[in-house]
Amino acid sequence: MIGAIIGDTLGSIYEFDNIKTKDFELFTPVMEPTDDSILTIATAQWLLDGGDVATYYYRYASTYRNPMGGYGPGFLQWIARSRETIAPPYNSCGNGSAMRVSPVGWAFANEADTLHAAKVSAECTHNHPEGIKGAQATALCIFMARHGATAAQIKERIEQDYGYDLSLPVDEIRPRYSWQGLDGMVNGGTCQGSVPQAIACALQASDFEDAVRNAVSIGGDSDTIACITGGIAQALFGVPQWMHDKAMALLDKTQHDVVSKFCDTFCKP
Repeated sequence: MIGAIIGDTLGSIYEFDNIKTKDFELFTPVMEPTDDSILTIATAQWLLDGGDVATYYYRYASTYRNPMGGYGPGFLQWIARSRETIAPPYNSCGNGSAMRVSPVGWAFANEADTLHAAKVSAECTHNHPEGIKGAQATALCIFMARHGATAAQIKERIEQDYGYDLSLPVDEIRPRYSWQGLDGMVNGGTCQGSVPQAIACALQASDFEDAVRNAVSIGGDSDTIACITGGIAQALFGVPQWMHDKAMALLDKTQHDVVSKFCDTFCKP
């Protein structure tokens, strides 16, 4: 899951100011974890401690109220409605379900449990079929990668099971992609408009750093795309120690402790 936090951080300053190149400085002083990392850590704590996942999302969003870039409008309304009792989901297909799911890909010993937990993590807010699909596809990529599947095997499985087209090279995605999605066809803030591109950025990379540079460089919802890509790329390639240390240093004590405990519990070889 630290890969997701790294991707989110590196994409944080480009979410609303896209950069269409892989040549950018890593970990500048103005980069910081956003809501993507906050809710990813909430997922990790749910997997560690159990209970109702929606309660963790509400608690973390209520504690960390003003992250860089803010929370999505639908999620903010859900938080407001959840002050007394956790509100029902709001049929979102936004990519928030996929950006927070990476811990699920590490926490289970079989695919069935992984896919079930991904669905549970999504549907408390993002219960649209595409929102659930985006979370499950992301979690499955991570599960398969950490069990030794190759990029080609993951691509074949995700295309077969989820209908995502992962064939377009990143160099062809870059000039055609924006917040309006690929060629302006599907909103890039949705799962269907960003998860396939995020997966492609990971599967076509040569190493972890190349993956997150791919993700930031295509534009659109840069922090979230890089968060999804980074979560998958960690399972494929591992994370350079210096990048791990840089990202961990940006977390507060509560966040740091949860990430450390999760990694000690679930991410050891």
